[in-house]
Amino acid sequence: MTALLNPLAPERRAVLTRRIRLFAAATITYNLIEAVAALWAGGVADSSALIGFGLDSVIEVASALALSWQFSAKDPERREHLTLRIIAVSFFALAAFVTVDAVRALTGGGEARHSTPGIVIAALSLAIMPVLSWLQRRAGRELGSRTAVADSKQTLLCTYLSAVLLVGLVLNSTLGWWWADAGAALVIAAIAVREGINAWRGDVCCIVRTVDACCPECSSETARQEGPLPAGRPLLEVREIP
Repeated sequence: MTALLNPLAPERRAVLTRRIRLFAAATITYNLIEAVAALWAGGVADSSALIGFGLDSVIEVASALALSWQFSAKDPERREHLTLRIIAVSFFALAAFVTVDAVRALTGGGEARHSTPGIVIAALSLAIMPVLSWLQRRAGRELGSRTAVADSKQTLLCTYLSAVLLVGLVLNSTLGWWWADAGAALVIAAIAVREGINAWRGDVCCIVRTVDACCPECSSETARQEGPLPAGRPLLEVREIP
């Protein structure tokens, strides 16, 4: 069942659809460059963390491609269910790889050497990815797209991995704490599993911003991040989550 409270005008919906496709294209482009750079730097430094980060970028590209495929259709909502499943699988794949890689590192799979390029790559991602995730999540919520919100969480997860990678590389270079990033990576893997389950179920809370459409926890978080609704801004589509 779907109820509409002052739904978006067709012109605004078209603008948001183009914006989401643009964000997806930006994600694909950046992550392709990041993947090549991280895999190269990881090979040079024998760093499993950097190689894992590069492979994570490949997964990010797969998720963004799925989103682009959905919004290339005349009726993106018809492809939403399948796209959510693709995004969920990418979360599970990421969690599996990060877990295996972290366990391998913790059981003596090899110690990485210092990598200045790796530190630069992680720092750039830490600066760029939160902005891209926020923009995509904001547009997805206004449009009422569960897939856009889910993909923005995939991008945000890349931010966490960037932080883990940066801390791990710096601690390894300065203090020789080779185990630091592996331990934190296991926490990231747990988060990825949770987000994958939510995407698989289609349970992306606070897709749209309405007066009472979201759960109280998400409503307060959305208000804290984005502020109150501007005066005159229409209420959006309220969906019953399956």
